[in-house]
Amino acid sequence: MSDLEDLYQEMILDHGRRPRNSGAMPDATCQAEGFNPLCGDRITVYAKVSGDQINALSFEGSGCAISQASASLMTEALKQTNTNTATELFEKFQNLVTGKEELIDIEAPPSLGKLEVLRGVQRFPTRVKCATLAWHTLMAAIRGNADTVTTE
Repeated sequence: MSDLEDLYQEMILDHGRRPRNSGAMPDATCQAEGFNPLCGDRITVYAKVSGDQINALSFEGSGCAISQASASLMTEALKQTNTNTATELFEKFQNLVTGKEELIDIEAPPSLGKLEVLRGVQRFPTRVKCATLAWHTLMAAIRGNADTVTTE
């Protein structure tokens, strides 16, 4: 394993063990629930959105280290952004973890930044659903979709 892969793995483990922005948000303006039946991951994403501005994000749930790390990294990347940036970053992230990054300009804003650590997930197709669950759940929350998001 390369030094970069070691660093990426350590960051995923750190966010999985000590997720940032974890916890319910009683005054959220929108929220959604997600479930990955393949792995058993469950997540609720909370957001405070005013107009198109995302003022705060948090999540709570249980699941594998990849799902928890992805949710943690997502909330860090998207707080204090807007819904358009969230949608663009979701598409870039989706393409990154599915190995379709050649379909987008990875260098164009918004930058994936720390989210790059989840690039290796593309080698494990069943784990892609773990990595994207929080993202799909956030998109449902922003769009006001009350149905539970599922990766199936």
